Amino acid sequence: MHISQSIRSIAMPIAIILGAIFCRPVDWFDKLTDGWMTPSFIFIMLFFTFCKVDVRKIRLSWLHLWLILFQIVASLAIYYAFAWWDIVVAQGAMICVLAPVAMAAVIIGAMLDADVESMVAYSLLCNVVMAFLAPLYLHAFGNGECTIWQILQKVAPLLLSPFIAGQLCRLLMPKVAGWVSRNGQISFYVWVLSLTVIIGRTTSYLLDNNQGGRIEIILAVVSMLLCFVQFVLGYRLGRRYGQAEAASQLLGQKNTILVVWMSQTFLNPISSVAPTAYIVWQNIANSYQIYNHDKAKSQR
Repeated sequence: MHISQSIRSIAMPIAIILGAIFCRPVDWFDKLTDGWMTPSFIFIMLFFTFCKVDVRKIRLSWLHLWLILFQIVASLAIYYAFAWWDIVVAQGAMICVLAPVAMAAVIIGAMLDADVESMVAYSLLCNVVMAFLAPLYLHAFGNGECTIWQILQKVAPLLLSPFIAGQLCRLLMPKVAGWVSRNGQISFYVWVLSLTVIIGRTTSYLLDNNQGGRIEIILAVVSMLLCFVQFVLGYRLGRRYGQAEAASQLLGQKNTILVVWMSQTFLNPISSVAPTAYIVWQNIANSYQIYNHDKAKSQR
């Protein structure tokens, strides 16, 4: 096994552990930067990824249609499945399914040798559709104050700016784009730093908002189950189209930063425990997938 594969196998668990242990200093420093650390890391990672993307190869497919239909239908179904019992749990479960795909899914997909162009296509589609659809859901099941513009303000800059920068780099500075493409492994180490920050923030939030109540535990367990189900369903659906790893990421990896804000602002704030816990579960899933991918690759 190459040294890079060895590092990749242990880097993510270490990042999760360090983020949890040093959650207070990490959270303090993140607040000191006014929360700009994570967006900056995401921009760098997406820039490295988008420098490899040829826009001429971006196409929508039937796989993308099935994935978006699943999110729309399943989020409604899961809400009504829990609503008769507890509205807060129903809101938390719904938002874990409705959440648009995370920008980091494309980055992890590239590490898994997935079809990056296909993932970019769905990322654009999913985030635009959810920007228009989420306000309807939040109006129906929350306080009704969410607008399309509020969500677009959160999503568009983080998605479009690195995409435009990467394509301009390919067009105007092909040598720089070539160097970026050849050194794409840098994005992995940036992602590890980002993971440490995200886990640190998540741990601090859970500690500060843990009231020792039954509802918080239920929300965390429900989000764990939904995370597992979506990663597995995405993999099985994607396998039919020869894109198992890509579809697993596209369905399982969520823009949790966005939906935590949505939950705290437009739903019962306690429901945000579900997407907050989802951050931990999806990064454990990412670590497992990359470990298996590197292990299989080393044995070829």
